[in-house]
Amino acid sequence: QVQLAESGGGLVQAGGSLSLSCAASGRTLSNYAMGWFRQAPGKEREFVASISLSGGNTRYADSVKGRFTISRDNGKNTVYLRMNSLKPEDTAVYYCAADRWGAGAVVAAPYENWGQGTQVTVSS
Repeated sequence: QVQLAESGGGLVQAGGSLSLSCAASGRTLSNYAMGWFRQAPGKEREFVASISLSGGNTRYADSVKGRFTISRDNGKNTVYLRMNSLKPEDTAVYYCAADRWGAGAVVAAPYENWGQGTQVTVSS
């Protein structure tokens, strides 16, 4: 089973940028499709972005398309989420998730492994 650890969250003003990282241990990340999800207080966990095993295919929620970029470095066993033009509504705990041999699903169910999350707060 792969263990995931997110980092890079913090407090940023609206319009600013943050880069999140998700480091994997225990197994090679190249066997996993990866996803980023987020959960704001009082709301359901929602899909943000996903990336295929090789990194050739990416998907984004409409709310972040054009502002966020997901990428991966299988050699470093790490997945990234670059977030630009941040808005107060992006405030949430961000989770990375791994789906072994997956296709980069846009729903949470296929992802078997989850990190603990990292808080992102965007002030207006």
